[in-house]
Amino acid sequence: MTAANVHDTHEIFPLVDSVPAVRMPSGQRQMRPRKLHGDKAYASKKNRRGLRLRGITARIACPGVESKERLGRYRWVVERTLAWKNQLRRLRVRDERRDDVHFGFLVLGCCVMLLRRLCPDIC
Repeated sequence: MTAANVHDTHEIFPLVDSVPAVRMPSGQRQMRPRKLHGDKAYASKKNRRGLRLRGITARIACPGVESKERLGRYRWVVERTLAWKNQLRRLRVRDERRDDVHFGFLVLGCCVMLLRRLCPDIC
């Protein structure tokens, strides 16, 4: 977690490096995702070079060249999930000062979103 005035591009590599290993049904374990989808804000040479060094394909729209609709179907999933999170008042506006308390509410909110998705007739 960072302050509100920190740009997202400063946290791209710590986030990618913190993704845990995924056990595959067969073969070797995947250590990192294969592709990273991002909008035009992530289109710097430093970000593309860092992703290439990690063996990740960058699917980032180039400013002035590609249209923003190209990433639309992937971006919709993110926007939908953020809208679900914003339905929970405690997560919409952060009131907690401590990161561990906020992270606990975030995990609890993700569990609520998952329960609503799996059993819509219960909630």
